[in-house]
Amino acid sequence: MRNGTCQKNAGETRRNLAAKSEYSTVNPTIAGRENVAKQRIDHDRLFKELLSTFFEEFLLLFFPDVYEYIDVHHLSFLSEELFTDVTAGEKHRVDLLVETKVKGEDGLVIVHVEHQSYTQRTFPERMFLYFSRLFQKYRRRILPIAIFSYDEQYDEPSSLVMQFPFLTVLDFRFLTVELCKLPWRAYIRHANPVAAALLSKMGYNEDEKVDVKKEFLRMLVRLELDEAKQRLLFGFFETYLRLSEEEEIQLRHEVSQMETKEAKRVMELIVSYEQRGMEKGIQQGIEQGMKQGRQQGIEEGKLDVVKRMLAKGYDVDTIHELTGLPVEMIEKVRQ
Repeated sequence: MRNGTCQKNAGETRRNLAAKSEYSTVNPTIAGRENVAKQRIDHDRLFKELLSTFFEEFLLLFFPDVYEYIDVHHLSFLSEELFTDVTAGEKHRVDLLVETKVKGEDGLVIVHVEHQSYTQRTFPERMFLYFSRLFQKYRRRILPIAIFSYDEQYDEPSSLVMQFPFLTVLDFRFLTVELCKLPWRAYIRHANPVAAALLSKMGYNEDEKVDVKKEFLRMLVRLELDEAKQRLLFGFFETYLRLSEEEEIQLRHEVSQMETKEAKRVMELIVSYEQRGMEKGIQQGIEQGMKQGRQQGIEEGKLDVVKRMLAKGYDVDTIHELTGLPVEMIEKVRQ
């Protein structure tokens, strides 16, 4: 299961673990720490946007037992919590806090979801510190959940135990989702937007990438979401799973072999998003050309778009329809 993709960065992960760990004994440079922080914030922002938009679907997909008890009609997203670790001289930001109720009870509870994009030996300690500080502030029951999205199979602990031979002082536990270990094919029949987006981080091999994207597109078509939510899922998926030009051509070929009606809807989806990308590329070329004060810059931007579309197997008429560029210009580039 994802023996290719899931472990493709295993060596790099091990080499850079000390630099990435917030509790590392190695003192990274300020520049290195800022770079790591930026990478972490980018991942966390993507996951936070996905889960805050589809929180109910997230619980239903991965924790159906929890979903049965949680009152999903009473959900309130709390503001970000920022904690300072005075000893380590570091700041930690809680990813997602949701205030809700347990069905049949009056009191409020808090669900804390933490996303982790890299391995960290002391992660359970950090989860406990978050838990204790959140409890200190809110004085409510807290359900902690961790989502692990790194590209390496690893036996991630889900508890922190502190004990003596004569007494267990602490037995802290939290729920976990280890995306890398999940078989992606087991989730393609779920009518769930979270499942669709997270196919890009599940257990697939490198030679399955085209199949993964094809099934993602089929799920997206079946979900029939509004444009904003559809764009969110597409952007999330494309961030973590991108195909080469050869793989994109293979994808179109496989889509064309699908049942006619479904193939048409999937192809329309592909074309609509590529059209947005092409239009953006053309506009960027025009803006760059105007900035440089040269017509040549504008033309180069247009020609680059045409070359990329031709490389992906688009015919001249389709490129003309999507970009509005003259057929003569496109024919000239193709020759």
